Amino acid sequence: MGTVRITKEFTFETGHALYGYDGKCRNVHGHSYKLAVTVIGQPIMDADHVKYGMVIDFGDLKKIVKEEIVDPFDHATVFNKNSPHVDLAKELESRGHEVILADYQPTSEMMIQDFAKKIAGRLPDNIKLFSLRLRETETSYAEWFASDN
Repeated sequence: MGTVRITKEFTFETGHALYGYDGKCRNVHGHSYKLAVTVIGQPIMDADHVKYGMVIDFGDLKKIVKEEIVDPFDHATVFNKNSPHVDLAKELESRGHEVILADYQPTSEMMIQDFAKKIAGRLPDNIKLFSLRLRETETSYAEWFASDN
């Protein structure tokens, strides 16, 4: 049996600010992110297996990505924990807002690497993360490929 890639797409709304950046994105703002997660493996060939014919059940992949990425990041604001935005983060949290303090600058390029680590760590041993695409706007996205890392 051959190797197959399958992809599941997700959407979530997240705010962020880029500390030290020289453009408008230094201000707190948000995006409607679209995340495409592609995994690779061989379909289960045991006819008695409940997941017969699947590389991974789309529902199982959805559960992993929702728990690791979508649920924590949706309608949260992400700041670099090593920036003065920590004071703003504390104020927002005290008012009931969801805040993520990341150990990186919350660009798409850095977020996608964080996402790759989190997703790959939850996949079954026979399934590998192949690629991610994180779309920040209709015309801008970052991609991560396992073959590059």
